[in-house]
Amino acid sequence: MILPRRKLPALNSLRAFEVSGRCLSFRRAAEELGVTQGAVAQQVRALEEHLGVTLFERLPRGLALTPKGIVYLTDISRAFDIMSEATTHMIERSDTVTISVTPTFAAKLLIPRLGELNSLFPHIELRTLATESLSNFDVDQIDIAVRLTGVPFSSNLQAEPLFHQELVIVASPLIIKELKPSFTIEELQQFPLLHDAHNNWPMILNSKEKLSGATFNQTSLAIDAALAGQGVALVCRSFVAKDLEFGRLIQIVEDSFFIEPDYFLVKKKTTKTSSAVDAVWQWCLDEFASI
Repeated sequence: MILPRRKLPALNSLRAFEVSGRCLSFRRAAEELGVTQGAVAQQVRALEEHLGVTLFERLPRGLALTPKGIVYLTDISRAFDIMSEATTHMIERSDTVTISVTPTFAAKLLIPRLGELNSLFPHIELRTLATESLSNFDVDQIDIAVRLTGVPFSSNLQAEPLFHQELVIVASPLIIKELKPSFTIEELQQFPLLHDAHNNWPMILNSKEKLSGATFNQTSLAIDAALAGQGVALVCRSFVAKDLEFGRLIQIVEDSFFIEPDYFLVKKKTTKTSSAVDAVWQWCLDEFASI
């Protein structure tokens, strides 16, 4: 049977016993705890009375643990080790920042820049939660989130705009081959269309009919399929900017299409935030705003 917590010995008594058991001396235990030798002896005596068990044999030159004291010390030392580990993790948590982003944002924008972030802030551990779901700051213990959403925001949130959704139509040079470099919207039907969960093709093509082509639950997968020459993708320019820059993808329709909502950087309003959260927040603004 496990005792209810209200019947457990006082923490000070347990601490006095644990240190005395390691030192086998009330004097040395007092020095470690920063109290008097009499205070330590009194705490241990109170613990023995509470338990109804003798934990130490008092010797002329120090202490010796009784058999029950040996067993109890092993378990109590383990309990203090657990508390020490928990406290260490809590202290380290101040340099841990959890950011919630979509899988595509993580794959195409965040991950390629992690090396730079680690170089700038080697003491910060960034934990990334990549999900299409809207994360809850409290339940999911999120510090910062990137959200595709509109205004206004809840009064308890601080939000800064990152970039608009500028949709571009892209394909790999592998699929264009010897064809002309630019096409009209109507001419796109000659290519396989790659669809993502946002399903923006019907709006761009002004079509109410079911459109053929492969469908992916994440935009990053549609982009990867386009890179592999599997078809034409309709995606946010920010996610393929580097691919366009290095020629891995080509914008095959000159026009782009601005749609709502936009991407925002969001965190909870609070009177006190950690320096690590502030650093990652500003880094995100510097890296991703208006890309």
